[in-house]
Amino acid sequence: MALSSPALPRQHAGRLVQGLRFARGRHWTLRIGAVVFAAVLVVLLLTPWIAPYDPAAQDLNNRLASFSSAHWLGTDQLGRDLLSRLMYGGRFSVSIAAITLLASAVIGTLIGAVSARRGGLLDEILMRTVDLLIAVPDVIVALLLIAVFGTGYGTLIAALTAVGWTPFARLMRGLTLEINAKGYIEAAETLGCSKSFIIFRHVVPNALRPMLAVGFLRFGHKLITVGGLSFLGLGVQPPDSDWGAMLLAAQPYMERMPMLVVLPGAAIFLTALSVTMIGQGADSARPRRRTGSSQKTAPPTTRGTTS
Repeated sequence: MALSSPALPRQHAGRLVQGLRFARGRHWTLRIGAVVFAAVLVVLLLTPWIAPYDPAAQDLNNRLASFSSAHWLGTDQLGRDLLSRLMYGGRFSVSIAAITLLASAVIGTLIGAVSARRGGLLDEILMRTVDLLIAVPDVIVALLLIAVFGTGYGTLIAALTAVGWTPFARLMRGLTLEINAKGYIEAAETLGCSKSFIIFRHVVPNALRPMLAVGFLRFGHKLITVGGLSFLGLGVQPPDSDWGAMLLAAQPYMERMPMLVVLPGAAIFLTALSVTMIGQGADSARPRRRTGSSQKTAPPTTRGTTS
């Protein structure tokens, strides 16, 4: 007896596409956020080919220059082209946030689903661990891990992932408990399907949509955290740079050249805002309930007359 059908993945993909089409046509926040974030991604992906200068090339005779045809956004304190540094710095900031978010989502999803399916002592231990980590700010735990293992690209990703999986685990556990009450889960258990099969074939696909919405909402938080740690000097180290490190380097020159601070800050704000708008639009999207012909109207009552 076959326990699976090739049509099931197509059904799940069809539901996801239908939900995205509905959200695209209904929620303006999702559409605006998607356009802005897509533009940011295109620019960052094409940076090696469209950046006008090498971001590390210095021109000390042209320090803190204003806007010009040679340097559209001016230069920094070492004569480096600000537009090129923004583009290359964005690649580091967005990639660190994206990798951290993806790792956190995968770990949290698996832990939450296993915790709800297994139950018992394992569920209690995992959820108390989640409560403990949620009670402590992400930055504090990240600072502790960076102080122990040192700064660097890999350490920053590991530190943010170590504390970033908890919201996903909490949400996935609640969704799994809700899905466990469905009839098809009971049918799968009756057929003798393993718990891992049920998790990956039934639980995770049905929880994908709310998990994606939360993932988009958490991306902005990750991006701001990465920028904050880099601003403290604990993120990407020279000669590499990201938006937070640019803010740190621009502090002594912000009165003379305010754009050194305004531009990296605006890049962080707009990118985080656009992804948050996508998450809000996806979270508020709900399937339309068809009304009209399917609803039955009660026939009008006729009052009799007495003579």
